[in-house]
Amino acid sequence: FVQNGKGQEIRNLRHANGKHVFRGDFMQGVTLSIALAASAVVFVIPVKYWLVVYMATLVWYPSYLTFKIATVDFTAARIVMLAIYANLFLQTHLPKQLRSIWLDKLIIVYFLCQIVAGIFTTSSVMAFLENRGGAVFDMVLPYFAVRMIVRSKKEYLTLLKSILIIAVPLAVVGFYQSSTGHNPVGFLRKYHAWNITHIAVRARHGFYRANVTFPEEIMFGLFFAMLGPVCAGILGYSKKYRTLWWIGLGLMGVGLFSSMSSGPVLAAVLSIPFIAFYRWRRHWKPVAMIIIVMCGSVEIISNRHFYDVLGGFTFNPATAWYRSRLISVALYEGGMSGHWLSGFGYFVDPGWGPEIDGRGHTDLVNHYLLILCRYGLIGLLPFLAVAIAVVKTLVYAYRLTVFVSDRWLVWCLAAALFGLSGAMASASLFGQPRTILYILLGFCGAMPAIVAAPNPMPRLRTDADLLCKHEPMLSFGGSAIR
Repeated sequence: FVQNGKGQEIRNLRHANGKHVFRGDFMQGVTLSIALAASAVVFVIPVKYWLVVYMATLVWYPSYLTFKIATVDFTAARIVMLAIYANLFLQTHLPKQLRSIWLDKLIIVYFLCQIVAGIFTTSSVMAFLENRGGAVFDMVLPYFAVRMIVRSKKEYLTLLKSILIIAVPLAVVGFYQSSTGHNPVGFLRKYHAWNITHIAVRARHGFYRANVTFPEEIMFGLFFAMLGPVCAGILGYSKKYRTLWWIGLGLMGVGLFSSMSSGPVLAAVLSIPFIAFYRWRRHWKPVAMIIIVMCGSVEIISNRHFYDVLGGFTFNPATAWYRSRLISVALYEGGMSGHWLSGFGYFVDPGWGPEIDGRGHTDLVNHYLLILCRYGLIGLLPFLAVAIAVVKTLVYAYRLTVFVSDRWLVWCLAAALFGLSGAMASASLFGQPRTILYILLGFCGAMPAIVAAPNPMPRLRTDADLLCKHEPMLSFGGSAIR
């Protein structure tokens, strides 16, 4: 089961009305061959590059192309993840060395709560459990793979540099598609494992919306919005090739823009000022208070919610209005009435469409409401607990730091998650970005060990060193922070 462009849940059926649905057996063979080739590479390269191969497979090869075993669809990335875990348990002692933290436990609790809620609300329990089995490969396994593999600063920075290199070709192809309307790999959509409906190229403000290997344009943009701020952490360490890293980050911005989606732009609008605020981070309390007062003032003085005001600054104010209306119907107009505890179920449309804008289905373009609708408070509260644990873990890691460069590393990761938390109010994650979310959570869980581990790499020791003329480390818009 997957979510299509209209927010509907579509189940892949081998037979529809007695007719066999074409699945593209040839492309299944291609998918398996690519997955096995990537898995073979995992078996012969050092541990620190395993996640690099996984990330390349995840974003370079379309997630809608699968290899089917019985009733289970395996993407190429899922097969590579199996190879990584086989290596972890057969060739290393890393699983035994993993020290459990609260974030690890809450990830598992959140996943189990989904199952508990779904069992009581979903009519087809076996289909639901099969779906959650696939989610293990996309959520739980990537998280713990990061926790076991990324144990030092060197490994973390190697992964960030590799992600930046992986993102550059996607950004270039995305810009080409946005400019011309032609997706070089768009022909692969006819082999889509779940939804064979052709999706026409859509345009906004004179540009086409790029998706390249991603299921939707907004998911393509979120890839850059989620990982761009994290990759900015490289700038606190790397003196060599600094210009190239800046070019890579700039191209990630180009890739984000190519999606022509407001959700990724919202993430960038939140994360970039967050990063720029690093110089004045000691004043975060009064700034946070000012923002809260401003939002509260809009709520009190205006007849609209504060998030309604943001709609006028998006690519498409009509879709922004829909998102605001979705929140109002779900939370304030009885949309969740009778379903607060365990939700409506995984494959159930809550029926809010006619009440929102008259359409026949509900487009759940809000990740928090998506969780609430599917699993109720049983699912949403553990998800919020995970978010709290992430904040506490990052604060703990920040307090462990001795070097300014390490603080910058923590700050960039926090910026990415801060921007994503806002973007999830206007987009529900699926496909590659859902997996990337759990990779970012894995970075959070590993961050205390990353900044605490000894490392011979050159770095700054105190904030006063930022003023040292001999150690230029960070710059924003041409103004160097030394």
